[in-house]
Amino acid sequence: MNFTLPYADKTKPPKKPISPGRILKLAAVAAALLIVLAIISGCWYTVSDKQEAVVTTFGRVTNVTGAGMHFKLPLIQHVQKVDVNVFQKIYLGYRPESGEFIEAESKMITGDFNIVNVDFFVEYKISDPEKYLFASANPDEILTNLVQSQIRNVIGSTEVDRVLTTGKNEIQTQIKELVTAELEQYDIGLALTDVKIQDSEPPNATVIEAFKNVETAMQLAETVINEARAYQNSKLPEAKAQADKLIQNAEYVKRNRINEATKQIAMFEAMYAEYALNPAITRTRMYYEMISEVLPGVKLYIDTAEGGTEKLLPLESFLAPQTNGQEVTAK
Repeated sequence: MNFTLPYADKTKPPKKPISPGRILKLAAVAAALLIVLAIISGCWYTVSDKQEAVVTTFGRVTNVTGAGMHFKLPLIQHVQKVDVNVFQKIYLGYRPESGEFIEAESKMITGDFNIVNVDFFVEYKISDPEKYLFASANPDEILTNLVQSQIRNVIGSTEVDRVLTTGKNEIQTQIKELVTAELEQYDIGLALTDVKIQDSEPPNATVIEAFKNVETAMQLAETVINEARAYQNSKLPEAKAQADKLIQNAEYVKRNRINEATKQIAMFEAMYAEYALNPAITRTRMYYEMISEVLPGVKLYIDTAEGGTEKLLPLESFLAPQTNGQEVTAK
């Protein structure tokens, strides 16, 4: 018995199955498209502002590019990006992430044969990406070893007091200079930017306490010195002003005395000129002027009656009482 659906389309031919060859062709086309897209996408690369890219062609460095989008030959050229504008860090003696202290890195012997624990923080960056990638196998490890070597070299020639107190800045500067000179010689594309002593202390609590007392005393001494300098700076302008005043007064007195001397010289020269013309008259005049200065306000009488001899007599105090309204004059 045959059953036929009333809505079946008897006129439409049945679909033919897809052949395996056609499937292979479609897969090949899709793969080719994917390969082309991959090749096209591999022709471009982007470099951030903190990076530089080293381009190699068949394994040889042919270019170093900066920030931006750049073209490269696919499958022939390769790009390695390097963080050049990023400061890298090395911690010696401790690890800030875990708070762990590495005694093998921090324990050192000073120049006077004392033992100290010194922790360092080192900062550096990549100065030449090409040399950083190809001049050495592991430049970061080389730098770490160089820093450790120079740290022990400097600490080993410095007294313990300076390591723990006043010599830290000088030690940091010396280590930086030595490591920088070594990096220039090795030329591995790294540049040291900073070396800091994070902490320095003796290996036991008793010595730590003693050095803390020394450091406290030194800080107190520095405070007292600063206060003394402040007092000096406050008093120095006043002292300078007083000194200037005294100098000006001395200069004023000096000028007055010079002027007075000049005046006396001029008077003497004028008087001498008159004396040369009339010696007798000039002597008499000088005598009278001298008496007037020595005895101011005294009445003087001149008697020239005896043979023309002049006499000067302060007679007022010796006068006898007036007789008959007449003044007695001594001769």
